[in-house]
Amino acid sequence: MAESKDMPKEAAAAPATRQVALRYVDRPECMETFADSINGLSFDGQALRIEFGVTRMDDVKPNAAMTGRRMPACRLVLSPAAAVELINRMQQIASALTQAGVLRQNPPAGAASPASETRQ
Repeated sequence: MAESKDMPKEAAAAPATRQVALRYVDRPECMETFADSINGLSFDGQALRIEFGVTRMDDVKPNAAMTGRRMPACRLVLSPAAAVELINRMQQIASALTQAGVLRQNPPAGAASPASETRQ
């Protein structure tokens, strides 16, 4: 590859993409939202949409079934890159919870459980 007279040697060898150094700046006024369920989750190829929900119980009445409502608490829309980052971080959390004994790992589909294995 021929070197350009206008471009220094280091710049000619530099990759086409550059890393951007981002620093986190907190916004204390940013609201925190509580949710106890996920009402919906969809990916349309361009964005991951997650609707978080909150359960509200109705007043308890004697001799009546308990009733309640599930309402949207927050709708979060992520770019594909942010969705991948969320998935990766959730996998890290799941791994840590599994190691701590809080979660159990499911056996792979079709794997024989120890109780179903025949002994010889």
